[in-house]
Amino acid sequence: MEKKLPDHFIFEQPCPIRDVLDRIGDQWSLLVLEALEPGTLRFNELGRVIGDISKQMLSKTLKHLEQDGFIQRTLYPEVPPRVEYQLTTLGHSFLEPMQQLITWADTHHQAICEARTAYRKS
Repeated sequence: MEKKLPDHFIFEQPCPIRDVLDRIGDQWSLLVLEALEPGTLRFNELGRVIGDISKQMLSKTLKHLEQDGFIQRTLYPEVPPRVEYQLTTLGHSFLEPMQQLITWADTHHQAICEARTAYRKS
């Protein structure tokens, strides 16, 4: 006889694929992770590297990535305070599959655009 899990257990344990992709699949997370690949950056440096992200959205994205363990935030007790961001071991481990996704998107972007155009015409 199969043992049924309590309902509260099911909701406390999200699907790993959806859980991770919901976070890193947003508009900005991959760009932030890619920007941090070369090394440590400060908030304004990250904003300049990414370009068209608002400070509010950058702050929100950084908090989510820190919460999930992809990046580390270091606050230095200086006046004015200095804050730096860098990839964690987990963040570095994500770079290879992330780069594969970026390469795939670059390689197939034209075909996807053509399929969208064909779909709209049909």
